[in-house]
Order: sequence, then structure tokens, then C-alpha cells
Amino acid sequence: MTENTIYQFKVENSKGEEINLQQYEGKVLMIVNTASECGFTPQLQDLEELRKEFENQKFEILAFPSNDFGQQEPLNDEAIGKFCAMNYHTRFTIFKKTRVRGSYASPLFKFLADKKQNGHVGAAPRWNFHKYLVNSKGEVIDYFFPFTKPNSAKVKKKIQKLLSTTKKD
Repeated sequence: MTENTIYQFKVENSKGEEINLQQYEGKVLMIVNTASECGFTPQLQDLEELRKEFENQKFEILAFPSNDFGQQEPLNDEAIGKFCAMNYHTRFTIFKKTRVRGSYASPLFKFLADKKQNGHVGAAPRWNFHKYLVNSKGEVIDYFFPFTKPNSAKVKKKIQKLLSTTKKD
């Protein structure tokens, strides 16, 4: 029963290893497309602050670097990881550089963007740092545009609500 969840997908981490998203079952996730040369790049620090705030709860951030918008991710996978760690001290998972829009989008991002597939949300990324919230059952619940800071009160409130629901399950 994974057809309406992200658990049906396998993605590659920055080392090229295949990761089954099923391993995140039971966790609330924020999935975000990132880029190292974007005006929103400082959100990497906000994402890390958010990760720290919810560190001891069932919450994870999954970052997917993308060069789809304005060629703002010129780095290779290894360099992206180093850039994020050195400049923003990130400790959340950064995956392999990924296509996130259009006909070349990865199957995961096609699913995230298409309400017919995911059952809840119809919003393709319009730029870097588009954020999707996924509940502990792997269902896409909400999204936030790039200009919404990941550690804003609005986002935190949604995460807290999803986490409190997770505790009851």
C-alpha cells in the first residue's frame, strides 16, 4: 500500500548509493530542492536550525540539490556536500543532484508535484528551496514556496502538528 506514499521510491544519496525511502517510515519529513548559488541558499542554515530544533523527534530533512533553476547548482555531488557542511554546518541528508521539474524530473519529484499521484498536493517547484512536508505515513501533506523560511512559525507549527499526530499512531 505504498502507491500514494513516498515509500515507493528509491533515490541515490550523494555517494551514489541507492536509498529506499521506506526507511523513513514513521518520520515526518521535509523534502526540499536546494542550490549552492541561489539567493535562497542561506536557507541551508535555517534548515539546519530546524533540524536541530526537532532533532530528538521523528523528523528529518531530505535535501535534493538541483540545477534546474538558473543553473544555480554548478557543483558536483561531492562538492555540494562539502559546501553545505563547511558554510552552513549541515547535518541533514543531502542526496544526489536531481532534476525536480518538467518531463525530466525524477519520479519522486513528479510524485511530489502531482495531486493525481500523491492525493493531496499539486505544486511543482517554481524555484530552488521549494519545500514539501510529508507525514509519518509517507503522504505528501503540504508545501511551502521558496520565500517561506523553513524555520518560520508557520512551518514549525505544521511540523509540530504532524509530530503530535505521529505520537498517537
